[in-house]
Amino acid sequence: MTTSAKQGRVKLEVMVVAGEASGDRHAADVVAAVQARRPDVRFFGMGGPSLQARGVELIHGSHEISVMGLTEVLPKVPRILKVLGDLTEAAKARRPKVALLVDVPDFNLRLAKRLKAMGVKVAWYISPMVWAWRRGRVHTIARRVDRMLCILPFEEAFYAEAGVPARYVGSPVLEQVPPSGPAEPFRRALGLDERRKTLALLPGSRRSEISRILPTLVEAAGVLVALHPGLQLVVPVAPGLPRELIEAPFLAAGLAPRLIEGRAAEVVGASDVAVVASGTATLEAGLMRRPLVVVYRMAPLSYLVGRAMIHLPHFSLINLLARREVVPELLQGQLTVRALVDRVEPLWSGPAREAQLRGLDEVRAGLGTTGAAGRVADELLVLLEHVD
Repeated sequence: MTTSAKQGRVKLEVMVVAGEASGDRHAADVVAAVQARRPDVRFFGMGGPSLQARGVELIHGSHEISVMGLTEVLPKVPRILKVLGDLTEAAKARRPKVALLVDVPDFNLRLAKRLKAMGVKVAWYISPMVWAWRRGRVHTIARRVDRMLCILPFEEAFYAEAGVPARYVGSPVLEQVPPSGPAEPFRRALGLDERRKTLALLPGSRRSEISRILPTLVEAAGVLVALHPGLQLVVPVAPGLPRELIEAPFLAAGLAPRLIEGRAAEVVGASDVAVVASGTATLEAGLMRRPLVVVYRMAPLSYLVGRAMIHLPHFSLINLLARREVVPELLQGQLTVRALVDRVEPLWSGPAREAQLRGLDEVRAGLGTTGAAGRVADELLVLLEHVD
């Protein structure tokens, strides 16, 4: 290779923009896969600790735009616009060949428009849920995105019908959870009593989620402890959340759960049954092969807006993938103490437990093989090879 060619390769830059903790982890896995194939590629953009650990130069942290729901986002609009402007200016100055945008659709669609105007090739990883609501955005995506890299099997056909180049690359969650197995080894690893019946409670990773969901989970846990003396409660504390935020409601109710820093999948693995706030965590829990109940509650205004715009038979990832109800769902006003206890009780043993486990196995089989990050890396390198 000539000296000029080597210098050209060294200057290859990719912008990567990820929001939320899960997007940061998924994007970091892709960066690692690209680095293994092409060490000369450099990355900059927005993300969290996982991307930073991979050597990505962060102009902003993903926490700066991390909000959910209409009422939550309004106070942060000025900051979000500042972050968008700074990323735009960085792209103008550094002229990346390709951008990898991960999730956060409202933010990233705006950024994609600006990047395309600069001639940057845009790859999008973790598709916006346009198949669920605001389907008209698929035409916007077709104009602004060069390659949609999907993590749900049914999304590839949806985008193909709309003329968007798309590929199902597999679910990154498959590589981010440990192999499922008996509960006892997980309990030993977490310092739990191996012999006690165990309930895992996953109230979410955002303060707003926890404030709306956790009180009901705590009250239901009190009922279940009374029904099952000796029941062991275990709760993962999401990164960045203060321990006391989770612990205080339990202590006020006279309960003493075991709190675990992170390690949510292992917490589910240690359980007999889990109660999980809707999101990526539901799929992680399902892959651990433990019966679960999925719950969610959002701000009233956000829920009313969403209900008017979203028309889906289910809201949990497991049921959407299965195209039927595999796990019970309790949304908004349905999430009551009595309803939650009634959904949990049949899952300790018997036909309901076995039926759900069979359904979870079907969902796992439908996700295919591991290796999502490597496939995304390959797609990025193809785009890099075809830039002008």
